[in-house]
Amino acid sequence: MADVLPYKPSQGEIPTDPGVYRFRDAEGRVLYVGKAKNLRQRLSNYFAPLRTLHERTRRMVTTAASVEWTVVPTDVDSLQLEYMWIKEYDPPFNVRYKDDKSYPFMAVTLGDEAPRVLVTRNRKIPRARYFGPYPKVWAVHETIDLMIKAFPIRTCSDASYKRAMATGRPCFPGQIGKCGGPCSMKVTIEEHRAMVDDFVAFMAGGDERFTKELSKRMLSASAAMDYEAAAKYRDQLASIEAVLGKSSLVLPSDEDADLFGIAEDELAAAVQHFVIRGGRVRGVRATMIEKEIDISGADLVEQVLQRTYGEGVDVPRRILVPSLPDDAAELEVWLRERRGRKVEIAVAQRGQRVELMRNATLNATQALIRHKTRRTSDYVARTQALTDLQEALDLETAPLRIECFDISHLGGTNVVASMVVFEDGLPRKDQYRSFNIAETTDDTDSMYQVLMRRLAYLDRPEEDPVAELPADPLSDGEEVVAVPRRKPRFSYPPQLLLVDGGKPQVEAAARALRDAGHSEIGLCGIAKRLEEVWLPGEDFPVILPRTSEALYLLQRLRDEAHRFAIIHQRKRRRRDIATVLEEVPGLGASRIKVLLKHFGSVTALRGASSEEIQQVQGIGPALAQSIHTHLATR
Repeated sequence: MADVLPYKPSQGEIPTDPGVYRFRDAEGRVLYVGKAKNLRQRLSNYFAPLRTLHERTRRMVTTAASVEWTVVPTDVDSLQLEYMWIKEYDPPFNVRYKDDKSYPFMAVTLGDEAPRVLVTRNRKIPRARYFGPYPKVWAVHETIDLMIKAFPIRTCSDASYKRAMATGRPCFPGQIGKCGGPCSMKVTIEEHRAMVDDFVAFMAGGDERFTKELSKRMLSASAAMDYEAAAKYRDQLASIEAVLGKSSLVLPSDEDADLFGIAEDELAAAVQHFVIRGGRVRGVRATMIEKEIDISGADLVEQVLQRTYGEGVDVPRRILVPSLPDDAAELEVWLRERRGRKVEIAVAQRGQRVELMRNATLNATQALIRHKTRRTSDYVARTQALTDLQEALDLETAPLRIECFDISHLGGTNVVASMVVFEDGLPRKDQYRSFNIAETTDDTDSMYQVLMRRLAYLDRPEEDPVAELPADPLSDGEEVVAVPRRKPRFSYPPQLLLVDGGKPQVEAAARALRDAGHSEIGLCGIAKRLEEVWLPGEDFPVILPRTSEALYLLQRLRDEAHRFAIIHQRKRRRRDIATVLEEVPGLGASRIKVLLKHFGSVTALRGASSEEIQQVQGIGPALAQSIHTHLATR
């Protein structure tokens, strides 16, 4: 492969102005759209020597046949043009968004003569105002049932409304008190529109105004001895308070904000968008992002904000993100044009905002795990993954049993290894194994040791597959019956060994397979940074497609092996420090547990002074000094 792309423009041709660029293939299809404050500086990154590029970037520029750019006056204009072109061309190498369509919305059809409130997943109703999304359908219905008690607006269908207005007879929901529109024959169209405005204002975050107003009306009616009106206001106030009780106050009651929690790996990202109005979480929107070009961190945040606020979406006063994009100032200007007022993009740094960001990020992490697990647990996807692996790795048969190995250590100490087993694309947790490694020079030596220990079980002589037991334990006769003995789990050979690492780890594993005499077992490694798949003896990795089920399966195996290794290492460290502390006179199991909980880590405990240890409940001066001295000498 040539190291210089044939369509590379000369350095002097590319302007230094802000602008938007497009890569096209030989048929003219747009492959990728990007923006830059300095087009020459940005595009030079794509035309660096191919061997230095990220693998997915290399695949994009080698697939392309030309590049073109458009200069714009300002960075804000480049944001707008980039968004428009991404929407128009849907380039395959830009990040791909998959909104979670399972979440329903509450919609108010403001474009109708008498607006109605309904539950829907259709986001294209003309002039409708949307609230949510909600996690469950019943949650939307419950909120609507409570809201129409405080703000009785229309809920009946358009057909029922037209029939009622034509005949002068109330619609059926109106007859049973479930519809407060003009079709109930209780209010005029103008009065109903005023209630709709109040409904929308309340749902948009005007909580305090309505609760104060209704409380004032209730007290005034009671003082005037108009107890029927007072009871009506009381019931409306109870309905509003019930709605507020469904969404806890997470920020100050006057704050409107959107908060984004993001979890990502090399192939995908999960976004949890918390919609906060009046200090309360009014809805949560989940989005999965399929990544093609290498993008992460602040760049990903910028893409998410562009996608979220592209068109027809309310922009709040404040947007909270995990990290600030490089173009944060330009994004604020771009968003201000949509909102009509100032917009602030900020990072949550303290208090309730940090707690909420932590919750959103946790939800995003769980969503990413579910996304990956769902792809590898589906039977069709599993079958496709195993078939793809067989073809990509040139295996004789599909790898029905895969064992993955990972090495974990803490600064070169406490070296442990893990082995996880997948059969038919599903984890077999009962066959997971962990290893302690006493002496090692590096990760490759550790990998060799572990695999030699594991492969030794395949060479052990077969145990007698038949054991003789008495036919009847209560019988005095000599008759016996042959009972088959189960084969030990560890003696089943895998069709594929997967190691966490790149070329060095794979070569160490290949050496172990040769020395153990098991060249029939397939072998590969997956390098985390670029998600490259390495084969023994090869100078270049195998690049599986981003959307490949095989790559997701290897990813999950690698992640599961890493998780299992970390768990084993933490248990070992706790066990080691507990053993050391048990040697201190007067220190029992309960106090050891309190010590470790107080300091949070073994490192913190070892670095603590005797005065700091003494602050732990139940630890006196003499015992604190003994602990400090004992740990300092071990």
